[in-house]
Amino acid sequence: MTPATLSSPGIVLRPLALGDAEALFIAHRDPETHHFWSSPAHASVDDTRRDIAQTLALAHGRVWAITEAGGEALGRIGLFSARDGVGEIGIIMRRDATGRGLASRAVSLVCEHAFKDLDLHRIAADIDPDNSASLSLFLRAGFQREGLLRGNWKTHLGIRDSVIMSKLRDPG
Repeated sequence: MTPATLSSPGIVLRPLALGDAEALFIAHRDPETHHFWSSPAHASVDDTRRDIAQTLALAHGRVWAITEAGGEALGRIGLFSARDGVGEIGIIMRRDATGRGLASRAVSLVCEHAFKDLDLHRIAADIDPDNSASLSLFLRAGFQREGLLRGNWKTHLGIRDSVIMSKLRDPG
């Protein structure tokens, strides 16, 4: 299933494609940007291409390239089905694209689409407690911190905790 293209002034989220691997390798090869990802930084564009293929298969078509006008991918954002009515969101941006509000607008667009068009009632984010940039991004997007799952992930960094954050369609 190909996701709908989502847009607002200054940003276009278009369906992610394998052809985005070269542009996204810039983020995935960067040890600092990729630090909190579940795997080490990618060594080649082929690593990024394989990662995109796996992500597309898992996300059932709900993965977008983050662009300014529909062109080159500056990041990617995915919405994964956790269970009926519940999604989990994940995002990565190239370092050269940060500081322009693209990540914030991308999270907002995906949440709006999920609540209105996909009829989700909850969107969660699983964030490494040391990833202050992501924690801040999701707080700004209206997510609330729910708790800490100790020893939740085994990654290239070792055993890591998870901060669970969520946003509800109807927070009342």
